[in-house]
Amino acid sequence: MALDAVFLAAVRYELAGQITGMKIDKVQQPERDVVIFSLRDYGGNTLKLLICVGSNDKRIHFTNHRHENPGTPPMFCMLLRKYLTGARIINIIQPPAERILIIEVKTSDAMGISAEKSIIIEMIGHMPNIILTDNKGLIIDCQRRISGELSEKRSVLPGLFYRYPPAQERKINPLEVTQTKFNELLIRAGDETIEKWLITMFTALSPLICREIAWRAYSAADYRIKAINDDGAALNDVFFSFVEKIKANEFIPCVIHSENGSLKDYSYTQIKQYENLYKTKTEESFSSLLDNFYTGISKENRMTERSSATVKAVKTIKDRLLRKITLQKSELEEAGNRDEMRKKGDLITANIHMIKKGQSVLITEDYFSGNGEMCEIKLDPLKNPQQNSAKYYKAYTKAKNAQKFLSGQIESGEKEIEYIDSVLRQLKQVESEHELDEIRNELMITGYIKKQNLQKNKKMKQAESTPHEFRSSCGMRIYAGKNNIQNDKLTFKTASRSDLWFHAQKIQGAHIILSCTDGAADDKSIQEAAAVAAYYSASRGGGKISVDYTFVKHVKKPPGSRPGMVIYYDFKTITVSSDEELVKQLRV
Repeated sequence: MALDAVFLAAVRYELAGQITGMKIDKVQQPERDVVIFSLRDYGGNTLKLLICVGSNDKRIHFTNHRHENPGTPPMFCMLLRKYLTGARIINIIQPPAERILIIEVKTSDAMGISAEKSIIIEMIGHMPNIILTDNKGLIIDCQRRISGELSEKRSVLPGLFYRYPPAQERKINPLEVTQTKFNELLIRAGDETIEKWLITMFTALSPLICREIAWRAYSAADYRIKAINDDGAALNDVFFSFVEKIKANEFIPCVIHSENGSLKDYSYTQIKQYENLYKTKTEESFSSLLDNFYTGISKENRMTERSSATVKAVKTIKDRLLRKITLQKSELEEAGNRDEMRKKGDLITANIHMIKKGQSVLITEDYFSGNGEMCEIKLDPLKNPQQNSAKYYKAYTKAKNAQKFLSGQIESGEKEIEYIDSVLRQLKQVESEHELDEIRNELMITGYIKKQNLQKNKKMKQAESTPHEFRSSCGMRIYAGKNNIQNDKLTFKTASRSDLWFHAQKIQGAHIILSCTDGAADDKSIQEAAAVAAYYSASRGGGKISVDYTFVKHVKKPPGSRPGMVIYYDFKTITVSSDEELVKQLRV
């Protein structure tokens, strides 16, 4: 659901009671569209306020989830740190019926003089924005600069005075409409659904809420205005009941989910229109609702979108390799008939005295069959008998050499596809832009992607990411590699020879290390490390998964093999489930 103005009002009401008076301690920008303020109150309590202005996941809420920062902070992040670090939040307001929040802060300028600034968060259309202004409304900078070339309606650039986005024409604020005006508008309505009419006439109402109003009034989400037979009395009652609850700040954070628990939508009131199709669950707060909803759904969708170009390039490479191997196998099959070439050469040599110049076919007894059968051998009439026999011997030698060469090429190609599959698995499970960049760099190092396509700015180098880290129930450390290069480093450089190494059996997966530096591994820790290996494998979300484990000293890397490719021996196997909840609990 799009975060409408009423839902944003509910969020603002919740935030205002907590962040007013808090100090901005830190500013982070883990992604282009995401800014996180670390807030601290007088008692030392801390909160993290996340602001996202992505085109499809606009929101603001407290967050408890970890976000990985880039090695070098973006310029907008540096500017926010300069002006807002140490600032005290004095108010958070929302213009009437607008998807805009303004966080007013008090800070000090370079001379130590107290000054007020505003953080304006626009969650509108396809160009949402975070804008920092001074006490006069002058724009200091913004996350998304909008010039006249991008928008004819207004420009948002440093040095200009901030102006609100143009209001929606002919739309009415539902909090200001009277019952008389509402009935007049309803009488003039055409033959359309109540949902469409409400969306057309009123601002701040999402399609979900408009359908809910129609359903509560007439037990049908697609009820048409012409079918109303009570002069709109039921619609009037339901509509103004919603309005009164909004005015009284009576909001309920609700998430809509299917029977299997997958999240579908959210709202600030109970949603009944789906009846038995979906269920509505009440959350503790709007922040926990948004944090859980978007961390599970939006983050995955966002990373899928951002990795799509890389996934497409890698799949193209895989398709090319598969076609190449198919042709090589076809040639290898043909090379398997090489003995027939040698036999024909021998028969021509044996009958060389019988072949006449210009002859195109030799019909002779097949001495190799053992039963005196006759056979036909094609000859090149432009060649003499010796040249014809040499042609067949040459074809035999070529096929013999090709078999050795093609067998090696096919084996090498299949290992290459195995490596490509591991990259595709990692791209599917990537959790941050930094991890995605590391996989792209790996593809550059291995020669699959051109260097100039990876890093446009070589100065913006990021620090290497660290493996996923977990703690078993008994306190033992567990690590999971995020990509193939990191898998190699984790197994052969970071881990001790006495540590335990885990990997999903016969399928693509991450290298998992159970650190045994503090003592021998217990059965519970082994079980949990295996569960982590199952989760970070190509069978994530499946049923029971077999996981092999052995000491690190029993893991070897074949010479010349691709990153992440290893062999191991003297191992044991354990069967576990890919338990997402368990992995989340163990995550550090």
